[in-house]
Amino acid sequence: MHSLLGFLIALAVGLTGIGGGGFTVPALVLLAGLTAGDAVATAFMFAGALRLVAAPFYLVRQQIHTRYLRLLLQGAVPGLLAGTWALRWLSRDAASPLVIVLLGVLLAASSSVTFIKRVQNPEFARKNHRWLPWLALPIGVESGFSSAGAGALGTVLLLNYSEMTPAQVVGTDLLFGLVLAVIGSAFHWTFGSINSPLLFQLLAGGIPGVVAGCLLARKVSAHKLKSAIAMVAIFAGLQLVWSGGRALAQQSATNTAKITAPSGAAHAR
Repeated sequence: MHSLLGFLIALAVGLTGIGGGGFTVPALVLLAGLTAGDAVATAFMFAGALRLVAAPFYLVRQQIHTRYLRLLLQGAVPGLLAGTWALRWLSRDAASPLVIVLLGVLLAASSSVTFIKRVQNPEFARKNHRWLPWLALPIGVESGFSSAGAGALGTVLLLNYSEMTPAQVVGTDLLFGLVLAVIGSAFHWTFGSINSPLLFQLLAGGIPGVVAGCLLARKVSAHKLKSAIAMVAIFAGLQLVWSGGRALAQQSATNTAKITAPSGAAHAR
C-alpha cells in the first residue's frame, strides 16, 4: 500500500510539480500512524528525492526560470528555517491542525483563480519582481511547519501571476521545492525524526512514478497542463481541510474527555 501511495503521489509531482507534502503528510498521519513531526520529516525526504529525480528532465528542456527561482528562494529559505524551528518548539505531537486547515483553504481558493481569468495578472511578477521574496516568505514558513505548500502555492503564484508557460512553471517550482526539501531534510535528519523503513517503501513506488509523470508531461498540452495543475492543487487543499478538520475534532473530543473524567470520578466516589 505504501509503495502504491508513493507511486500515485510521485506521478502528480512529475506531471504538475505539486502534491508532495500536501498529499504525503496527511496520508502518513492517517494511514501509517506517524506523529506529525515524523510525518513532516519523512515527507520532506520523500519530496526531495522525487524532485531530485524530476529536476533533470526540466533542466535538459531548459524549462527553469533562474531569475524567478532566485527571488522565490530569497524569501522562502528564511521562512523555511522559521517554520522548522516552530514545529520542533511546539513538539512532535503539537502540530496545529488549524494551520493545516488554513493552508488547505488558502490552497483551494488560490488555485481556483486559475479558472477565473479576470483576476489573473500574467505581468505581475515581471513588473513587481521585488514582491516575490515577500510572497515566498509565508510559503517557506508553511513548508517548514508542515512540509506542504512549497510546490502547490509556488506553482499557483507563478502560474497566474507570471509570464511563464505552464511547463516553465512546473520546472521552476520543482527546483524551488527541491532546494527547500534538501534544507528541510537536513534539519529533520539532525533531529532523528525520519521513518527510514517507511521512506524506502514510498520511494520504491515513487521513483518510477515521478519518471512516468515527467515523461507524460511532454505529451500534455499547455492548456490541459495548467488545468491539471489547478485541479490537483484544489484537491490537495480540500484534502488538507478534511484532515486538519478531523484532527481538530479529535483534539476537541480528547479535551472534553479530560475535562469530564475528573468530575465523573468524583461523582462516583
